[in-house]
Amino acid sequence: MQAWRVHTNGEPRDVMRLEEVPEPEPGPGQLLVRVRAANVNYPDAMLCRGEYQVRPPLPFTPGVELCGEIVGGARAGERVLGQPVLPCGAFGETAVVTEESARPAPDALDDAEAAALHIGYQTGWFGLHRRAGLRKGETLLVHAAAGGVGSAAVQLGKAAGARVIGVVGGAAKAEVARDLGCDVVVDRRSEDVVGAVKEATGGAGADVVYDPVGGDAYAASAKCIAFEGRIVVVGFASGAVPTPGLNHVLVKNYSVLGLHWGLYAQREPSAVDRCHEELTRLAADGAVRPLVSERVPLDGAADAVQRVFDGVTTGRVAVVPG
Repeated sequence: MQAWRVHTNGEPRDVMRLEEVPEPEPGPGQLLVRVRAANVNYPDAMLCRGEYQVRPPLPFTPGVELCGEIVGGARAGERVLGQPVLPCGAFGETAVVTEESARPAPDALDDAEAAALHIGYQTGWFGLHRRAGLRKGETLLVHAAAGGVGSAAVQLGKAAGARVIGVVGGAAKAEVARDLGCDVVVDRRSEDVVGAVKEATGGAGADVVYDPVGGDAYAASAKCIAFEGRIVVVGFASGAVPTPGLNHVLVKNYSVLGLHWGLYAQREPSAVDRCHEELTRLAADGAVRPLVSERVPLDGAADAVQRVFDGVTTGRVAVVPG
């Protein structure tokens, strides 16, 4: 079969190679799946660069989530979402997933959309509901609102009845954020984020902030967080890890919450199952639908991973082997 392989760490476009490799063999508790679509994630680039918290042995195939069809066994033919078992990632014609991570793909979504309803939406749901306790009528501020992670949070926030303020970089992404349903859109390149949020909230600030960016985005969040507000930290796409001033947290009376979705998969998989059921229901109701901006063939995966890492894409990019 064909699969992308990384033999040495570096920029995805430079180190990913499309090669002929043996089909992976599932071990105990694992399933072989034919990849129908693989969603491109920021961690895929971090894996290529050797900067992710998980470092599979070289060579490896990147790709951390997929929609696939089970090949063989009692569940043969079942269309599922799953996380591939590295070093055999999703950017190939077949992959191996664990039985427990293989959950039914929502019928309401096509393969590329279904692949994108996994990690990003699970992260958003746990971050907004389990960690921040987002309530109907509250104001949710989402950074990188037109990106893959941010767009999921926007849709989940609207589904929960929140008023959503989306922060983006550039006019094209501002249009995407409006189409996603943001009530207010702030272009950080031409507007003062803190001033715009305070104006939009009558000076009260945002009740919940969803931050996959870090750096300047976090600094702005701390300046426009509401009384008893909650800042949910889900990543550092800017490359800058903030160092919060705890004196400011104390004086302003807000919370800073971390969200590592993978820990729920490890420590409380039943909660992940319940979340998947809720996301499937929301998709069936039309309340959420992943924004897949591009569907690229397998030979376009390296370029797609690079562009997602560079922050020049909107929504989700899916690799469809065909």
